Amino acid sequence: MPSILHPPLPHGSQKRADWRAPSSLSALSLAVARAAGEHPGLLLAVTRDSHAARVLEAELAIFAPELPVLPFPDWETLPYDLFSPQPDIISQRVATLYRLPSVTRGVLVVPVSTLMQRLAPPGFIAGQSLVVEHGQKLSLETEKRRLEAAGYRNVPQVLDPGDFAVRGALLDIFPMGSPEPYRIELFDEDVDSIRTFDPETQRSLHKVDAVRLLPAREFPLDEEASKRFRGALRERFPIDPRRCPIYQDMKEGGTPAGVDYYLPLFFEHTATLFDYLGTDTLCLLGEGALEAAEAFWAQTGERHEQRRHDIERPVLPPADLFLPPEALRETLNQRRRIEVLGRDHPRHEQAHALGDAPAPALPLVHKGEASAAALRGFLESYPGRVLIAADSAGRREALIDTLGHLGLKPETVADWNAFFASAPRFAITVAALEDGFALAEPALCVLTERQFHPERAVGTRRRARAGRDPETILRDLSEISAGSPIVHEDHGVGRYIGLEMLDVGDQRAEFLCIEYAKGDKLYVPVAQLHLVSRYAGASPELAPLHSLGGEQWEKAKKKAAEKVRDVAAELLEIQAKRQARAGIALQVDRAMYAPFAAQFPFEETPDQLAAIEAVIADLDSAQPMDRVVCGDVGFGKTEVAVRAAFVAAAAGKQVAVLVPTTLLAEQHYRNFRDRFADWPLRVEVLSRFKTAKEIKAELDTLAAGGIDVIVGTHRLLQEDVKFKDLGLVIVDEEQRFGVRQKERLKAMRAQVHLLTLTATPIPRTLNMAMAGLRDLSIIATPPPNRLAVQTLVTQWDPAQMREAFQRELARGGQVYFLHNEVSDIERVARELGELVPEARIRVAHGQMPERELEQVMLDFNRQRFNVLVCTTIIESGIDIPNANTIVIDRADRFGLAQLHQLRGRVGRSHHRAWAYLIVPPDKAMTPDARKRLEAIASLDELGAGFTLATHDLEIRGAGELLGEGQSGQIAEVGFSLYTELLERAVRSIKQGRIPDLDDADRHGAEVELHIPALIPDDYLPDVHTRLTLYKRIASAPDAEALRELQVEMIDRFGLLPDPLKNLFAVAELRNAATALGVRKLELGERGGRIRFVPQPKIDPMTIIRMIQGQPRVFQMDGPDKLRLKLELPGATERLAAARDLLHAFGGKPPVGEGVRG
Repeated sequence: MPSILHPPLPHGSQKRADWRAPSSLSALSLAVARAAGEHPGLLLAVTRDSHAARVLEAELAIFAPELPVLPFPDWETLPYDLFSPQPDIISQRVATLYRLPSVTRGVLVVPVSTLMQRLAPPGFIAGQSLVVEHGQKLSLETEKRRLEAAGYRNVPQVLDPGDFAVRGALLDIFPMGSPEPYRIELFDEDVDSIRTFDPETQRSLHKVDAVRLLPAREFPLDEEASKRFRGALRERFPIDPRRCPIYQDMKEGGTPAGVDYYLPLFFEHTATLFDYLGTDTLCLLGEGALEAAEAFWAQTGERHEQRRHDIERPVLPPADLFLPPEALRETLNQRRRIEVLGRDHPRHEQAHALGDAPAPALPLVHKGEASAAALRGFLESYPGRVLIAADSAGRREALIDTLGHLGLKPETVADWNAFFASAPRFAITVAALEDGFALAEPALCVLTERQFHPERAVGTRRRARAGRDPETILRDLSEISAGSPIVHEDHGVGRYIGLEMLDVGDQRAEFLCIEYAKGDKLYVPVAQLHLVSRYAGASPELAPLHSLGGEQWEKAKKKAAEKVRDVAAELLEIQAKRQARAGIALQVDRAMYAPFAAQFPFEETPDQLAAIEAVIADLDSAQPMDRVVCGDVGFGKTEVAVRAAFVAAAAGKQVAVLVPTTLLAEQHYRNFRDRFADWPLRVEVLSRFKTAKEIKAELDTLAAGGIDVIVGTHRLLQEDVKFKDLGLVIVDEEQRFGVRQKERLKAMRAQVHLLTLTATPIPRTLNMAMAGLRDLSIIATPPPNRLAVQTLVTQWDPAQMREAFQRELARGGQVYFLHNEVSDIERVARELGELVPEARIRVAHGQMPERELEQVMLDFNRQRFNVLVCTTIIESGIDIPNANTIVIDRADRFGLAQLHQLRGRVGRSHHRAWAYLIVPPDKAMTPDARKRLEAIASLDELGAGFTLATHDLEIRGAGELLGEGQSGQIAEVGFSLYTELLERAVRSIKQGRIPDLDDADRHGAEVELHIPALIPDDYLPDVHTRLTLYKRIASAPDAEALRELQVEMIDRFGLLPDPLKNLFAVAELRNAATALGVRKLELGERGGRIRFVPQPKIDPMTIIRMIQGQPRVFQMDGPDKLRLKLELPGATERLAAARDLLHAFGGKPPVGEGVRG
């Protein structure tokens, strides 16, 4: 009797077995796993789309962990697209093609449209791969040429599959098909060591003996192939080579984007995936796969028709690139196959039934006992065994806990196989299945969280990635290009020229060159780069240019410093008021908090956890919290707020959640209510959807303390809203509130905890957070499998728009079309309907009746239609993970924060998301608008909100920290220096000193030993990286930080050359000298001199004893100089003498020479 555990396979002369489609995808996955286990060869599973392929891959790993599963993903581009697939997709595909000929068992999972693709012949991938082993000979030059010919990209820093970088005797490479990159170190021409490294931190991990390099593209890119390609292109199409961009790019050795759709021109003959498979391969056709193939073929034909008349970019006919559906059917008919038939298939009745049934819905709601009764009743009446499959270990524990409260105790088993092999009647395990199912023989039922919580979302794990530290984003010099404005603390704003090598005395040294007004140049020694910062204030063209030695900079700096002094005093007054209000620490109830946190359906990202911990620690401390959580749209800020609200409410305080729009208030209310469903906490919302009477009743309950969490718009700030015991205010989307509401919040700030959530902090908030007055948590880690949003700035083009809509609708997604004029929004919707007839379109804007608007948004969320034409009302709207394309009409009229916020509406799932910013011709835009669009297009990495806000500071200047006035000081001295002055002023006032502007000792000591101290350019050729590292060395606060930096540099670039060791030694001496109050320490061949600050931290007796003990060596030269006469011929002697001197003065001796290379 066939069943899911013993599915029928085609036997003997029989070529085909038909199965009835099982009730859920997970049941099908189990049947496929069992079939693959019984079949002696490879099983090719063909699904109707990428989603089904991903589910099958994930679930095969649960049902048959020992079976090799080979993914062969879709390119995720539309036929004839003008861009290439993501490197990691190509990496997986190339690895699979390489492995296929040698695989004898396992499952190859392929979406049907991918199976139709024509590919490189089997000999290509195997012939192009190469193994590098420890001890073999390798010439970097030939290797570099070979890698470029194989399609690898030569980059300054390796991050993605297909990247390589050469630095000195190191070759960093991220081979295709490899999970991590490798660092190959050469000794002369021998491979000395091969180590893996982490692309985020660039630090080495562990050694390996060999590494296999597969080609980086699915076609060759060497000279020969390029010639063949160009010849074939000329032969096939009547092109003019001079006017055909793809021809020119190939001729110049480039790889034009979208060249993948010209693959047949690289080869004499193409192959298909079937050519890579052995004769004993069994094919399994998923439900609806052949229908999906027909639809794909029709769409490709349509796209070819639109493009075939373009003589500058000719396109190949569909049959050259894909197998037509008839040919696909014929090929499948020659092979043994299984077909999964849906209910409406004509052969459905004759097909084998697999004896499965859908799992029953058993919702687990704490409220009311009847809910658990559903599960209990099922367990009592069901004759077979039951397994609960939880999404993750955290979810498993939460479920065991919940079921425990209901008197049900499932046994924990390690995995599916363990459950299958043992005999527990009721068990639980970790298995992230799409859906539950039941089997008739043996009687067995699998319940997933879908059966318990029908609306649960699924999260997946990914490794942590290091977020960027807010400090480095602002102080970072790597973003500087020649001609950018740059600030030197003593000389003002000039233009950066570059790094230059100069001969000083008899030493070569490297200097940063800055040009000032009238063409004067200033050369800054690399050891003093801590005095230089990137200028952020006005736009680069408008940045002031000071003259060297002029009065203007001194005046500007004095004025800024005076202003800063007042600002600092005022800020400290607010701080003092808050500090004086001590005693509002909340008792965090960890026993109650832990199960609450475990109910979160996703895996927290590392930054998110750090932010949550920081917030809880703040609530636990006596001073009122004032923290800004800055995270990109959809990066999980809401959960931080939910946890904070829970901690405060559990401690008996009331929580107010302030949001900018009614829609968002409703969404937050639903979120909070769902998360707090199992806890005795009351959540309410104050919104326009309620009658005046309901609102009054709510306000009375609030004043009496009957409501724990209240969500609302700025209505919450009105005088009639009274709280019994308000402990925490959460402000969401802070950039949307006006100054008056903020002033009202500021009055509350001295008394309650304040948590602000924002994606793009408005400059003023950022300004305060940077000045260390409000704490800043940045969530820069994208949730699992997020891709950055592809941003295109373009003029209106109907064909491109039609394609944008098709690309999204083809993968079952939804589109936002943003048109910010209510007057003609209906007309725009009609025109779109004519352009894309297959789209289901609705309209949403703020002038619609409230109920109707909410209905439209909810229908969009439930995917009842797929294109929403709307105004900026969606800016703070509901999360719709399925909407992955947004088109913004007249994008030049929006602010930077607004564009970023709107763009963040899409890309909330693991699909590539698109943002089209439609703009008028260049001449019709203001310079500021152009700059904003450039900034947003350039920052399409994930987590860019924070970096964008610092750009915004540059485009509009930072609002004055405390009031409504704008501050011109920042434009004059630049943002980084302004914050530095502010930090200093705050520090001095806190220590009870008056901030001293002319404090000459704030720069620290100057150490001049007349020895080469620099990063040689043959050790590190990339100027940007060198500049950043100079700055990091000059700004390192202590010996520990320098040591860390040395380890990192040895790891990334190889052993330290002597001049670099000297640079580290000098930086360490400078820190020690500064601490002692030495202003300048200079040593040369015959000795040198030391100058002290007016009140050094050195016992005068020490110096007197030194002079008395060695009068020939030491003598005073004026009140603040000590001379010494000693023969110090080289670097070693001078460094040793400097260390001994500082040791004698009573400082800690700098340790040895740090890390010896």
